[in-house]
Amino acid sequence: MKILDVQFVISAVKPHQYPEDALPEIALAGRSNVGKSSLINKMIMRKNLARTSSQPGKTQQLNYYRVNDSVYFVDFPGYGYAKVSKTQREQFGEMIETYLREREPLKLQLLIIDIRHEPSKDDVLMYQWLKHYEIPTCIVATKADKIPRSKWDKHIKMIKTTLEADPRDSVVLFSSETGLGREQLWDVINEAIAT
Repeated sequence: MKILDVQFVISAVKPHQYPEDALPEIALAGRSNVGKSSLINKMIMRKNLARTSSQPGKTQQLNYYRVNDSVYFVDFPGYGYAKVSKTQREQFGEMIETYLREREPLKLQLLIIDIRHEPSKDDVLMYQWLKHYEIPTCIVATKADKIPRSKWDKHIKMIKTTLEADPRDSVVLFSSETGLGREQLWDVINEAIAT
């Protein structure tokens, strides 16, 4: 996928702040520190458009990035981070659930999982939400460069088993370091946009 133009558009909290140009939206969810910002930067071939942080829990709104004037990436706040207050966590939950339930242009949800670790309770809960709302989902196993290639299959199997993944959902092995999985993920995204 050739990236010609990318813009950060808005950090939205309430539905009235979402863009209204009806471009298809690809949302990203995952635990704090799972590498969502790095994945966005690799997908759009920009170094720092999505700000990566050594401090988890930095994203606290829905961050909209417009790519090639044809699709939005919508970055959710990371979940499962202890330093975020209980009230804030509940607000995140409401914000995300409202988005998932009501957002027409949402074409695909990327559920980002660190391949090195078994999916957390929050990951499983998020996946169950997506299935409940019948949102097309692609599971992206990031940080593939951090474990030996010989262990990829074993770790992917662990992720699918823990999530009780629907066999129809795509699973993409990804590395923001090497670019592994970038083209495959764009294929999945483009297919979702086309349907």
